[in-house]
Amino acid sequence: MRRVKTELPAAPAERYAAARVLAERASLPARSEPFWFGTANWSDPALSQDALFYPSLVKTPESRLRHYAEHFRVLEVDATYYALLSADVVGRWAQWTPDDFRFSVKAHPVFSGHPIDRKRLPKELDLALPAASDARLYPKDLPPTVAREIEQRYFAGLAPLIESGRLAAILVQFPPWFDATRGNARHIEGLRRRFPEAPFAIEFRHRSWLLPERRERVFALLRALELVYVAVDEPVVERAGVPLAPVVTCQRLAILRCHGQNHAAWANPRASIAERFNYLYAPAELLVLAGALERMSQEAAEVHTVFSNCIRDYALLGAKGLCGLMADSFARRGT
Repeated sequence: MRRVKTELPAAPAERYAAARVLAERASLPARSEPFWFGTANWSDPALSQDALFYPSLVKTPESRLRHYAEHFRVLEVDATYYALLSADVVGRWAQWTPDDFRFSVKAHPVFSGHPIDRKRLPKELDLALPAASDARLYPKDLPPTVAREIEQRYFAGLAPLIESGRLAAILVQFPPWFDATRGNARHIEGLRRRFPEAPFAIEFRHRSWLLPERRERVFALLRALELVYVAVDEPVVERAGVPLAPVVTCQRLAILRCHGQNHAAWANPRASIAERFNYLYAPAELLVLAGALERMSQEAAEVHTVFSNCIRDYALLGAKGLCGLMADSFARRGT
């Protein structure tokens, strides 16, 4: 049975108005050292409707990214998770943005363990797979030569960002079933061993990694491997959710990803991605996150915050609002 597409409920008018007022206090671009703010989407068509974010004449990928870069200096890209991008495509991103602009990119499933969609592989790599295999293959089921070729092409595509120093992090967001076992810890160790220079950032989605009796050992492992722990703000419900832990495991960079607090949708296994992320942060909630960022800034040279609640302009408002709060906080302290 096909699910009927329903209109997502909008945030309450008073909350939306308060979020807009707070966002107007952000600097342009939204950056207040050592804090960088951005979102996980810059090409959503909704941002062009009624000039919600992009002016009516801003219609091309280049003009949109240039406009985005006027407002933010960090961007998370998820296209690298779904497909192997060419260096030409990625190089244009670098050309369209200022020298101090930074990209965080999602890791391909070959690194995280998610199933790989064969249709999104280059034809020659798909032909190298067993003909009778499923349309979606887990990395462990790939022929080793194909897995290595995918890894090589992934990094080749990122070369323009790596060579120009514009790549902040490669976000390895492990799947919800990636729990805290010794075998999975060895997988993380293997990533660092095989790619010693890669700026990997690790996001767990199974809360077993942060259980009280284990979390300090997990953070110690990430520190030893010089991997960034990605703190997350998301609902903690029976079926899912990792608690917020503003911990720094790499002095170079700390990352906070804000997924919203839509508890009802997060707890519903039938909820769509859009439903899960349909959430607008209230100023009081951003104030709590501001406290987390201040703790992270005590140990990290840079702290990047990315809002992934990319419904309407909710992520943009959250990023700008939090930037405004951090700037106000530091101004009051005379820094």
